[in-house]
Amino acid sequence: MATTNDIKNGTTLRIDNVLWNVLEFQHVKPGKGGAFVRTKLKNVLTGKIVDRTFNAGAKVEFANVDRRDMEYLYHDGESYIFMDTQTYDQLPVPEAVVGDDSNFLLENTKVTVATNEGNPLYIELPAAVELEITHTDPGVQGDRSTGGTKPATVQTGATIQVPLFISTGERVKVDTRTGDYLGRVN
Repeated sequence: MATTNDIKNGTTLRIDNVLWNVLEFQHVKPGKGGAFVRTKLKNVLTGKIVDRTFNAGAKVEFANVDRRDMEYLYHDGESYIFMDTQTYDQLPVPEAVVGDDSNFLLENTKVTVATNEGNPLYIELPAAVELEITHTDPGVQGDRSTGGTKPATVQTGATIQVPLFISTGERVKVDTRTGDYLGRVN
């Protein structure tokens, strides 16, 4: 057990047997009354973000979250298999934990897997990945004043928006957080 004075951005708290990541915290000392800590917490499993206020010095429980660099190996139908790059141990991660990140997950991609007591909590992809365009319709220039976009399917099966000059077979860089096109790769 620790107190609210020990809270920092990025720490993980266990509140009512639910794990929460601290996104922001602010220690507030009003002119009248006692000090308190205002936090913005993100539920590790659902992604829900809530605001929560604690009295200064209140007891909170920190959760031990182990973050390891791993390499994505393959998908076996019900879970994604990751390999620890240090020990070569393999860890199955359920599809529900990976979620929409599977749209940008290629074999041999290096990711960070966070676990708590051996249970996978979430994965962190690199900020950008390089993917090949497997299908896109030819771009048709029309009468528009700005550059247009068109849908394109990448090798993982995800659909992203790309500029009209991109064609099938080209490699592009994609932002994994938003799914936005970042540029062509030579």
